[in-house]
Amino acid sequence: MTTFRDALSAGPLVLDGGMSNELEAQGHDLSGALWSARLLRDDPDAIAAVHRAYFAAGAQVAITASYQATYDGFARLGISRTETTALLRRSVRLAREAAENAAGTVWVAASVGPYGAMLADGSEYRGGYGLTVAELTRFHRPRLEALAEAAPDVFAIETIPDLREAEAVLNALDGLGIPAWLSYSIRGTTTSAGQPLTEAFALARGSDAVVATGVNCAPAADTAPALALNTALPGVVYPNGGGVWDPGTRSWRGAQDEIADLAPSWLRAGAVLVGGCCRVGPAEIKELADRLAAAAADG
Repeated sequence: MTTFRDALSAGPLVLDGGMSNELEAQGHDLSGALWSARLLRDDPDAIAAVHRAYFAAGAQVAITASYQATYDGFARLGISRTETTALLRRSVRLAREAAENAAGTVWVAASVGPYGAMLADGSEYRGGYGLTVAELTRFHRPRLEALAEAAPDVFAIETIPDLREAEAVLNALDGLGIPAWLSYSIRGTTTSAGQPLTEAFALARGSDAVVATGVNCAPAADTAPALALNTALPGVVYPNGGGVWDPGTRSWRGAQDEIADLAPSWLRAGAVLVGGCCRVGPAEIKELADRLAAAAADG
């Protein structure tokens, strides 16, 4: 049976786009601390519909709605550990069910967002939470275990702002038997916390679980220069669709970018996983998938 690792060696795969922007387009209010993770409990059909829309647009990998789903975050709203475990597993199941009706071979990536996503204050773009590596490992491990029990094809360790948290998540991955990609939030050619990306990418080389490393939730113009610094592993890149995130109003300001125009530069920089993050919808993913298909046809 073909594994996700095998699929990466066969050529670039198209990731989906933002979950939150599509849910908001459906009319859902995501202003609460749980963001899109709230709908895992309140309206799972809405999440499934987003997965189906991205698959129909040409995405080959669905990223689950578990980015902001954590035991700590749900507990603050009175949700028990048992129910949280069920919701984490549901996130994988919803994507898997959507995948069953998709054309071609598609994959499910279980999203694992940073500690800062649980805080819901924009700190995933800053890092420096004041926690030790051991404390961050203890935060991430239970969620990874719950997601692993639902058997995703890969973990999407995403929007990680600094080396300390990256080290913690890599520790937490040990023994789970599921591959992962590791992508950072960045400022130019450093992590959001200011560490050199060369060091951040090199850190992933020491993990047997990590199959790709790169950047996400970043300005599109920064992605190719950042990815060019990655000499450790195959690349993953999925930028935002443009504008600036305002954590106070929890909204985006500014114009959108045409991310598909950057696809050739990503491929030259070694990317094997390409897609979009916030403000990127099915229309943009279709254009990206069409560009990659045309490039493949041209040889």
